[in-house]
Amino acid sequence: MSFAVDRLILTPDDIDLAQSPLAGQLGAETYVLGAFNPALTRLPNGNLLMMVRVAEALREPVRDGNVHAIRWDGDGRGGRFVLDAWPLQFADTADPRKFELRGYGWKVMALTSLSWLLPVELTPDGLERVAIHYDKAIAPAGSYQCYGVEDARISKVGERYLMTTCSVSPERHSTTLYSSDDALDWRFEGIVLDHQNKDMLIFEGLIDDQYWAQTRPLGQLFFAYPPGSEWHAGPSINHATSPDALHWKPHIEPAIRPHAGTAATARIGGGTPPVLTEIAGRRGWLSLWHGVEPKEIVGIYRTYWSLLDPDEPWKVLATSHPPLIEANPDLTRPIEHQMYVRDVVFTTGIVDAGDHFVVASGEADLACRITHVPKSAFVPS
Repeated sequence: MSFAVDRLILTPDDIDLAQSPLAGQLGAETYVLGAFNPALTRLPNGNLLMMVRVAEALREPVRDGNVHAIRWDGDGRGGRFVLDAWPLQFADTADPRKFELRGYGWKVMALTSLSWLLPVELTPDGLERVAIHYDKAIAPAGSYQCYGVEDARISKVGERYLMTTCSVSPERHSTTLYSSDDALDWRFEGIVLDHQNKDMLIFEGLIDDQYWAQTRPLGQLFFAYPPGSEWHAGPSINHATSPDALHWKPHIEPAIRPHAGTAATARIGGGTPPVLTEIAGRRGWLSLWHGVEPKEIVGIYRTYWSLLDPDEPWKVLATSHPPLIEANPDLTRPIEHQMYVRDVVFTTGIVDAGDHFVVASGEADLACRITHVPKSAFVPS
């Protein structure tokens, strides 16, 4: 599906690393591997705000027989960024985003980049940049996120902004929560979901005075559905509820599950925070989510949608099997020389703009993409 308004709004060359939280600390050259996967919300002044993941990587991660990773080192009173060296003979570097360390009884990885979050203010339609707020950047501040802060999602619930992020460390791969009154100045609230439970998307509104969220636990073991089931075993989108957005209880009913018989959604996960709207004559929570078709190392990422019941959101009212948004090579052609993965669009933000939605995505793990999706485009199938 193509859209009349669909463009890249931020690329790696737009980021000034002289203003990075890592600037001057490593004694090694870095570059922007990607500026992507932006959360999206509307500011009190009417402008839009993207919270962009900036993956800052070493220009030469392999040298002197070692592969290097960037890590924040410190305690609650402060810290600095350092380099760790791993012997190359013990590392698998096939994936440009990370390396796997051999010799363990389970999968152990380290990253070739470290991610931090950068607020970028846009015009109300999302089509022009207004300001890049380097002074409001969010960087690792504890051992629980020493390898980076990734993939923010912002929800406005009442007058309060809530932002979930993935915090990466050897301790756990957790979901962390920040809150704000203005979406520019953020307070850290703590870890809210434990190891490998990520893609947490808080609904933009309460249901029966409870906060609701989509979650996506990962793991290496899944049990088979019975023969002939419409569902495929694997990662799925679950729900959790909370009285305060801090303490979460898994909901007992399954939510969005991968369909059997289609490789395009062999693995799924949440994309945008669910928003209450009307689609195809039915009112409910609109959820944009990603499906991954296996291909080579990374896979093919596409964006799909489902409309969830307004009172019982584990019930899917409508969905469409064809993708809503796919990777667009025409958009990335001007930055072809910076590409390192292909066939990836990762949708992470949505704002209602009347007859259409402003949708923010990461394109090719490289840049930020803004798409105006008409509400008429949501046709169930």
